[in-house]
Amino acid sequence: MDSILSTAQTWLTDFFDSETKKEIQHLIENDTEELKERFYKDLEFGTGGMRGVMGVGTNRINKYTLGKNTQGLGNYLKRSYPTEEIKVVIAYDCRHNSDTLARTVSEVLSANGIKVFLFSELRTTPELSFAVKHLNCHAGIVLTASHNPPEYNGYKVYWTDGGQIVPPQDREIIAEINSLSFEDINFKANKNLIELIDKEVDEAFFEASVSNGSFDAKDKDNFKIVFTSLHGTSITAIPEVLKRAGYKNVTIIEEQAKPDGAFPTVKSPNPEEPEALAMAIKKAEEIGADMVVGTDPDSDRLGIAVRNLEGKIELLNGNQTMVLMTKFLLDKYKENGFKGNEFIATTIVSTPMMEQMAKSYGVEFKTALTGFKWIGKMIKDFPESTFIGGGEESFGYMVGDFVRDKDAVTSTLLACEIAANAKANGSSFYQDLIDAYVDFGFYKEKLISLTKKGISGAEEIKQMLIDFKENPVESVQGSKVIWIEDYNTSTAKNAQTGEEKAIDLPKSNVLIYETEDGTRIAARPSGTEPKVKFYISTNTTLEKSEDYKSVNLQLETKIDGILSELNL
Repeated sequence: MDSILSTAQTWLTDFFDSETKKEIQHLIENDTEELKERFYKDLEFGTGGMRGVMGVGTNRINKYTLGKNTQGLGNYLKRSYPTEEIKVVIAYDCRHNSDTLARTVSEVLSANGIKVFLFSELRTTPELSFAVKHLNCHAGIVLTASHNPPEYNGYKVYWTDGGQIVPPQDREIIAEINSLSFEDINFKANKNLIELIDKEVDEAFFEASVSNGSFDAKDKDNFKIVFTSLHGTSITAIPEVLKRAGYKNVTIIEEQAKPDGAFPTVKSPNPEEPEALAMAIKKAEEIGADMVVGTDPDSDRLGIAVRNLEGKIELLNGNQTMVLMTKFLLDKYKENGFKGNEFIATTIVSTPMMEQMAKSYGVEFKTALTGFKWIGKMIKDFPESTFIGGGEESFGYMVGDFVRDKDAVTSTLLACEIAANAKANGSSFYQDLIDAYVDFGFYKEKLISLTKKGISGAEEIKQMLIDFKENPVESVQGSKVIWIEDYNTSTAKNAQTGEEKAIDLPKSNVLIYETEDGTRIAARPSGTEPKVKFYISTNTTLEKSEDYKSVNLQLETKIDGILSELNL
């Protein structure tokens, strides 16, 4: 506690504003537990940048922690490009303080002689990624905490290719940040270097989204869509993109259309949660819509609900959406003729069905650690290859490479194109998915997330993962574990023969068990939330689509049995 108190007292100097000092003094005198939570560590970059609860302290999002980040980034950019005029583009989402924090970040960069393009109002994360290349910038920053609760905010950094920072830039930037004290931050803005942007970049982004996501689907006039932005940024882009692509029957959930960082109509603005789309699904049932689309606050994740075999609206998971989107794109490439350099990509905790499809179509399959920055890095590392599309189980997808992060704007259009085309051909999005299971194997996944907040929660998560490793799973529902993949040691070990293979990916706190029948169980801590996550994947053959219901029930029963075995 002495070191925490000592750190907190450094925030009582004249460099910090009076409100900050007043709050810290109050915590020192009256609430040592809260003081500890705010100062026991520095916020760190995770799988999706830096996210945290807003407030004063080193373990909080505020003008000083983000100012220090930005000062370090500015120093690194100046050292990396000593002879160039450095340019950075900045966007922000709907969250509380996002606009003021974006302005602070802009001011710090300008104070360091860096040209800043600042969006005049909130914009989507995919548009920020697009804008980096469109404006020939050296970096981009978006102020967002994605789908985290209202008390959170965050900070994501993008590099010259429009992708998030990855090795070696991430480590080097973090080292630069860690070498600074808060007093090194230059807050004295040069307003001549801050330029507001909006419509010109919007226009280019909309055009690119329609170009990449539209495939001349038939009979769009008879395809009904219900869309909700869940109080987030996608309201600035998705309705316009759908309109330009020819969709006229789009019903917007007006109660959720106004950007609002309190997210007043949902418990969580996360399209992975069925509750978040409840209002939209209800409207879809009322008006007989074909599809529901909902996006998270910064519009990089999308949730899709479509009519199932009984005609009821059903929310699909991220793996299901990813599989059908990828198959559709593969079919389009196949129609035009593969050139032999194409690839699709996903992450190590997403469905293995992606690899089966790649084999079937004869294209390369690449897998990455969790986090879309790693898929963006693939595109950068293999410029001779063509990225068709790819995604991750957590409701993120990217169409082509004009955006280098998950993109709910273009992916929404792609999903609508698939569904509208299927309906026009007498099928449906849901039926097409079942047909894919017949062709490539029926893969079914389930995610279990356990929230553990604060210092004690972080320790609990750490211990759970240690236990998962030190008490290895030997069999799952009667199927022997064959491979144990430990990404902390970059080693895959055959549990039956003792054979070991190197894993050619950066080290990460992930452990995966794979059984002889192809069942996979993965465990990892979240890089953006105080959660530990367990991913279950199982599979079987589906001989014909008419067997879907009975085989689906078999897999559901198997997953329930796995969860029971693991006490989850």
